[in-house]
This record gives sequence, structure tokens and C-alpha cells, in this order.
Amino acid sequence: MAKVYDSKPAADGFHMPGEHEPHAEIWIAWPERSDNWRDGAKPAQRSFVAVARAIAEVTPVTMAVSAAQYDNARSRLPDSVRVVEMSTNDSWMRDIGPTFVTNGQGERRGIQWDFNAWGGLVDGLYFPWDKDDEVAGKLCEILRDDSYKAGIILEGGAIHTDGDGTLFTSEECLLHPSRNPNMSKEEIEQALKDNLGVEKVLWLPEGLYNDETNGHIDNLMHVVKPGEVILSWTEDRQDPQYEISQRAFDFLSSATDARGRSLKIYKVHIPGPLYITEQEAAGVDMSDGMEREAGQRLAGSYANFLITNGRIVMPMLDPKWDDQAREVLQDAFPGHEIVGVAAREILLGGGNVHCITQQVPAV
Repeated sequence: MAKVYDSKPAADGFHMPGEHEPHAEIWIAWPERSDNWRDGAKPAQRSFVAVARAIAEVTPVTMAVSAAQYDNARSRLPDSVRVVEMSTNDSWMRDIGPTFVTNGQGERRGIQWDFNAWGGLVDGLYFPWDKDDEVAGKLCEILRDDSYKAGIILEGGAIHTDGDGTLFTSEECLLHPSRNPNMSKEEIEQALKDNLGVEKVLWLPEGLYNDETNGHIDNLMHVVKPGEVILSWTEDRQDPQYEISQRAFDFLSSATDARGRSLKIYKVHIPGPLYITEQEAAGVDMSDGMEREAGQRLAGSYANFLITNGRIVMPMLDPKWDDQAREVLQDAFPGHEIVGVAAREILLGGGNVHCITQQVPAV
């Protein structure tokens, strides 16, 4: 079986590569929760299939599926996508899967974070979350990758790295009382350095407006490559997002990364604002933790895309802004192919393309 190390990845010479570096495969988890995904998750399943299809043309995809949904998923997905039976509570692979680290000598290991459904008993989105918390270990076992247990609560969507010593996160999320209330900011930062092999942590104040993950960084911004980032933006001063984006821009503009570089910032306008319709809300079962009510603002963002092996898979969310978002991404990634996927159904569940995927770096 795959070994679980007691040491720290950085001390063993490992670091988290940037998402722009080569991938061996991408993992996704199949949606089926009827209190999160409307109409028995059928519309969401179509969107997940579209995302998997777009990725599978350049990177192998594995879909984790419950026993009950296995045949359904297998019949809907292209033959090139591997389907693996695995129990989950929901389908946010970015947050429940392992974060992978490599050492430059052809070795890769996974990090198993503790998962508490974005807030545990304080403000978590569902209970229980025990199956989700086991996914990272199971995934490493399937890949035969050794791993570490970090011992802190963290989701993959809460961190972005440039693969060159710099990590981006938000104070709103990592310092939230529902994550690691017994740790100081300094202790959390040290844990990030120890586990991810980074030298500098850039703490943005907060995440995207009304993001139920307590402000995941991957909904507000994305790393293009070392020294370059994409930031969610709006010119509407009446929008609560305006102040958030402005503070983030001011912070990033004055920051330097681990190598002393100033950051080039690409602004991508947010879609909408987008809101849940009455018809959409009516298709969702009642839930204790997740609010899926008509009129609720969705945390829509074009920064929630995936980079994989020369392709950008971006969410299409609003005809008014989709083309402009594509132009910004093409400008930032001149050597990449930009592929858009209709993603409102994913957004209705609380996230987007980046949130439902987790990359396994190539070694």
C-alpha cells in the first residue's frame, strides 16, 4: 500500500507545482446530491460531462462515482474517461482531493488535508462529510502515491501557487473561525510553507462576494505563471464586489512574489450579477446548510477556470461577458487553446470548473 509519511513535504524536498505545469491526469467527482443540484442533478451531470470531455482531449480524466450512479455515469461519459467507484458526500474534487507535491526527481506525493465541509459545525454546508474526508487518502492509494497527513483543515480551492515559491490565499477563508481556530495566522502560514514548499504567502483580504466557501481564492483570482495573475473585476461601484476587487488589486499591485517580482495583473470582469431563478430554486431539495433560494446572488467568476496541458477550460456564464473573458484569458495565455463550457449548472451548486477538478502533476 501507499505509505503515509510523518515528516513534512518541504523538509523532504517536495513542493506544489503551479497549475500551468504539465499534468498526468485530472480527477472529478460525479454530482448527485439532490439538496445541492437541482432536478436530481441531471442538469449538473450534463455540465460535468462537458467539462470532462473538454479536459479529456488533452489530459486523461478519472471520474469518481458512487455505486448507485456508476452505470449512469459510465453511459454518459466518453470512453476515454476512466470511471472509478468511490463514495463521496458531494462532488468538489478540488477541495476533497489531495494536493500533490513533487520533488524534481520524478517523485510525487499527495497531501491529505482535513475536510469539514467548509466550516464544520460552525457554518459547514452539510453533515456528515466523512466520506469526502476520506477521498484524498483513497485517491493516493489508487495512484500508488505516498502521502502526508497535514493535520490542518484546508480546501484545495483556498490556495493558489505559482510553483516558484509563492502561495496566494485569503484571510477571510484561512483565518475563519470555522477552519483552524486554535492556530494563529503565523502558525497557519508556517503550515502552508511546511506542506507546500513555498517561501512566501500573499494573503489577500477576502474572496469573491457571497462565496459560501468563506472566500476561496480560486473564485477571486488565478495564477497564470510566476509573476502574472488574473483577478475578478467589476467597474460597477454599486456592486459589493467592487470594493473587494479594488482591495485585492491594491494589495497585489504593491506586493512582490518570493523571487522579488512585481505582479502583472489581468482584470477579468465578473459575469452578471447572476441570481438563482425561482424555477432553479424549486428543483432543489431542502437542506440544513446550503441556501438555494430564488433571488440569491451566485458567486459567479471567470477566474474559476482550469489550466491543463496547453488548454484552458473556462466557464461560460453570461453572454454579456463571456467573449470578453475569453479575450482576457487568450491574452494571458497566448500559447493555450481556450475552450468554454456552459457552466451555470455548476455555479448553481456553489462553485465552478476549477472547484470540481483536481490535477495530478506529471513527473
